[in-house]
Amino acid sequence: MAVFFKTQFLFTILIFSCFFPYQIHGSKSLFHLKDVLPLLPGKVSWPIVNSLYSAVDLLPSFMGAASISNNNTLEWKGACFYKNTAWLELHNKTGSQFGGGTVHIKVSNAHSYTCMDLYIFATPYRVTWDYYVLSREHTLEIKEWESQAELEYVKRKGVSIFLMQAGMLGTLSALWDVFPLFTNTGWGENSNIGFLKKHMGASFDQRPQPWVSNLTTEYIHSGDFLAISKIRGRWGGFETLEKWVTGAYAGHSAVCLRDAEGKLWVGESGNENDKGEDVIAILPWEEWWEFELTKDDSNPHIALLPLHPDLRAKFNETAAWEYARSMVGKPYGFHNLIFSWIDTLDGNYPSPLDAHLVASVMTVWNQLQPAYAANMWNEALNKRLGTQGLGLPDILVEVEKRGSSFAKLLTIPEQDDWVYTDGKSTSCVAFILEMYKEAGLFGPLAGSIQVTEFTIKDAYSLKFFENDPNRLPKWCNADDTVKLPFCQIRGKYRMELPGYNTMDIYPHMNEKCPSMPPKYYRPLSC
Repeated sequence: MAVFFKTQFLFTILIFSCFFPYQIHGSKSLFHLKDVLPLLPGKVSWPIVNSLYSAVDLLPSFMGAASISNNNTLEWKGACFYKNTAWLELHNKTGSQFGGGTVHIKVSNAHSYTCMDLYIFATPYRVTWDYYVLSREHTLEIKEWESQAELEYVKRKGVSIFLMQAGMLGTLSALWDVFPLFTNTGWGENSNIGFLKKHMGASFDQRPQPWVSNLTTEYIHSGDFLAISKIRGRWGGFETLEKWVTGAYAGHSAVCLRDAEGKLWVGESGNENDKGEDVIAILPWEEWWEFELTKDDSNPHIALLPLHPDLRAKFNETAAWEYARSMVGKPYGFHNLIFSWIDTLDGNYPSPLDAHLVASVMTVWNQLQPAYAANMWNEALNKRLGTQGLGLPDILVEVEKRGSSFAKLLTIPEQDDWVYTDGKSTSCVAFILEMYKEAGLFGPLAGSIQVTEFTIKDAYSLKFFENDPNRLPKWCNADDTVKLPFCQIRGKYRMELPGYNTMDIYPHMNEKCPSMPPKYYRPLSC
């Protein structure tokens, strides 16, 4: 009976808060719909929570920086407290070498008595967090700056403040949404599909069976492109986020090659070797295809994009093989992976992403896994600065010293001839396009195009592929009621490749292109 009355009472509060969510006669409301959800039974609250929040709500928003400047008090509107100010005070209460500081945060005008705001605070050298429930001045104590460089940085730039816009409940809900994206379960697959439908407008229409083509390999030629979309497990989750920020409807790629005897092979950057490392490999077609059919637990959807006959005639197999063999065994191109995505100051970041958040995420990874961070971005950032060996904190400081910004640094185009400590760095799609370069498909423009700047969407948008459906193999989409302009050879859901086979090449292409969901508008000649 007590549970019944408690539930009825909470439902009354819920209904009350729905009709009077903000203010009554100029006063803050006692409750707000989002704030009382944790008090409701799980079967009632979680469906409502899931309708209000999504995985994107896990991302914090940059509010600004708490500064030591007397005339530069930061002001912003929070999710709970609508009036907030912050400033930084430097001191040396501990008598340490570099001193410390206090971030003062004054919060007021809460929209209800039951809400709270959750914040992340960051410099290039540290990341911490705090939350606030009461309207008053709060403090975040930093006992000691890590180095003279951090002290000089906060004197100039302050301490960055990020707000978790969804609050505590929304953040927990977002975590609940993010977790299944990376699980190798039906729940995970459905979560990836749901995310891509919601944030990209993807369709995922089911195809009639059979979902694997009865293909014959004699119609597959050197240079034919394999677009792959994985929708469950570790790679499925990663690809979902990659697709969202780049606008690509495929998350992985490989390329076909025939040798002098006519044997068919597949070249792939990102093939896992016996040591669990992702490397560049050339595999017999039968081995590669058997793995995709029977061992790849990411439920890959695969499309074959045949080269146009004119391009196939130009394709220099000898040069392609020479390049491919020179790259076998080299690591996957983690060094430049993110730089094919980021081309502009603010046109590649779905809200609430921005360069400030990217820097903070890098800072966290730099502290947790410094070797991983060095492989992912430190060396590439050094190349953009013309420096060597700087760690991420020193990179951020150096950028500020030069009067530039981290956002501008991220937009500097990758160069195909850059050599990293472990060799040339090519992602799955860069490996293919570098091969296309060597094989002559970019012609006289090859020297003015950096293919390491291409996303997978940029690659399948190239006007390189077959445009006459009558020349496609007879087994191509033979059992599907919809005739795609390419050959889907595996997958339950019909693959979409918006912009497929539409773009002519031009100098410096894909170096300054925005990619904002869900339309992913792209200006001409960007």
